[in-house]
Amino acid sequence: MSVLVLAEHDVRDLLSMDECIAAMDDVLRALARGELHQPLRPVTRAPEGGTLMGLMPAWRGGEGSAWSLKEIVIAPDNPARGLDTHQGAVLLHDGETGELRALLNASAITEIRTAAVSAVATRALARPAASVVAILGGGVQARSHDAAMRAVLPGAEIRSWTRADGGTPEEALRDADVVCTCTSAREPILEHGWLAAGTHVNAVGSSVPTARELDEATMRAASVFVDRRESALNEAGDLLLAGLGDADIAAELGEVLEGTHPGRAADDELTVFKSLGLGVEDLAAAELVVRKAREQGRGTAVEL
Repeated sequence: MSVLVLAEHDVRDLLSMDECIAAMDDVLRALARGELHQPLRPVTRAPEGGTLMGLMPAWRGGEGSAWSLKEIVIAPDNPARGLDTHQGAVLLHDGETGELRALLNASAITEIRTAAVSAVATRALARPAASVVAILGGGVQARSHDAAMRAVLPGAEIRSWTRADGGTPEEALRDADVVCTCTSAREPILEHGWLAAGTHVNAVGSSVPTARELDEATMRAASVFVDRRESALNEAGDLLLAGLGDADIAAELGEVLEGTHPGRAADDELTVFKSLGLGVEDLAAAELVVRKAREQGRGTAVEL
């Protein structure tokens, strides 16, 4: 069995932001149509050291069906080491035979597709005339969100804030039309009173039930959209720690894209997209990268 191995530099060269945004739009629509299988991810914490491992399976049927599994270790202290907090691999299997077809670096996949999903959410939920973006955070996701926001809001003013800047992000948020929170915060770093009317927020940094970036007032004032309802109700600390439940979720992003939910209802409406990251997003990104790699003769074939 021949397995195509794609290193980090291969993934980065092959997965352009524009193409990834299109792929994420397509896969979230397909998820809303019920064409994909997206189970909850099991997460295991190390008994010491603060790391955790998550397993993110997904399945796509139809012609050339496929299974994928992203195994990812999250190491919160990695930025101090000069490393991405997310380390792992995406495995792509033939959906009929189960044969392993490809193994891809997961850090690059995660970095690019997460920001691409935020771009899809911004295009769907932000006001059409949005021209000021504030990005909170200084790590990998902050950098990828800069590229993603420029892709869907060309010409927008991009502001940034990190903890190293000191103080609060209030100044960066003033009159911002779009906010992306890309931090490792466990307690809220964003307060409702700092947001202008009609802001759209992409809440990206927290992906466990015990951590949040947005305060309770923001969550309760907003129309909340999620990537996957089941995932949000089990994993999203921004919702759970604010005491929100199923009735407080306006829709999944794919439902907005498919037109079964209208999305933003008014210019002064506060919208929040709570991003957790889904296995189907990794599957779609991996299939795109593998297709391009084969067309361009990239990667290393290994007999397994």
